[in-house]
Amino acid sequence: MTTTFSYPYPVHHTSVLYNALDIAYMDEGQGTDTIIFVHGLGHSALGWVKNIDYLKQHYRCIAIDLPGNGLSSKGEYPYSMFFFAEAVAALISELKLTNVYLAGHSMGGQIAMTLALHHPGLIKGLILCAPAGFETFSEWEKSLYRNTMYFVDMVSNEETSLRKAVQNSFYIMPDNAPAFIQQLVDLMHLQDRSHYRYMIERCISAMLEEPVYDRLTEIKLPVLTLFGERDNLIPNRFIHPVSTRKLATEVVAKFENARLEVIAQCGHFLQWEKAAQVNSFIRDFIN
Repeated sequence: MTTTFSYPYPVHHTSVLYNALDIAYMDEGQGTDTIIFVHGLGHSALGWVKNIDYLKQHYRCIAIDLPGNGLSSKGEYPYSMFFFAEAVAALISELKLTNVYLAGHSMGGQIAMTLALHHPGLIKGLILCAPAGFETFSEWEKSLYRNTMYFVDMVSNEETSLRKAVQNSFYIMPDNAPAFIQQLVDLMHLQDRSHYRYMIERCISAMLEEPVYDRLTEIKLPVLTLFGERDNLIPNRFIHPVSTRKLATEVVAKFENARLEVIAQCGHFLQWEKAAQVNSFIRDFIN
């Protein structure tokens, strides 16, 4: 089954986890190595288009819509980090992929690390773009963070919240960003409002309740970590008032085999805002 909607490349679908989930994905390019791209909270595979445009010349590029997002199936799923990681692992197995590099942005980065901890043999390396999971939170901080996010969500409608969240992810918003944001809004309107809120709330809780920070030393795979120096989301400066560079440097040191690149004049959504630099770092890392 294929569909096009507003995606720039054909969208394919496959069923995983005993046909319980339908995963939508774009699949472009050829090569010995495959990159699977995993988006962040409330986003879709569209967030990786600028990377696919270039990297498809060198690798097979598969950008997925996580369950509950984009054109993938919706339902009262757990929406935990483990749930998402198992869905991605099942996709890798279903498509019989080898030589896989897993790229994750924000929440997608935490999902990628979760998969690496549970299925290290499925992937060759991690590409973490402004990943969630690099911070630790006390129970009080978790409650504060969760309640703040829920309050912001309650006092504004879903469309306003989504627009503001994506806008705040840029340091300097690219000219084509408004069109991308509108695509995300259109995708959001394809699903039931109550489900969207349920999914977002479950994902926020999952990022807090399924930390990977204390297990990063277990990840032996090569890891490329990329951050924008002007990231306003990671770390949460209300709770952890340190610079992005300082946090990233300290945490990346926990990996056995890792490289960190911090991109100047760039925000949280680095693979869109500074796509050329991100693509160059990814190409160099895989090669």
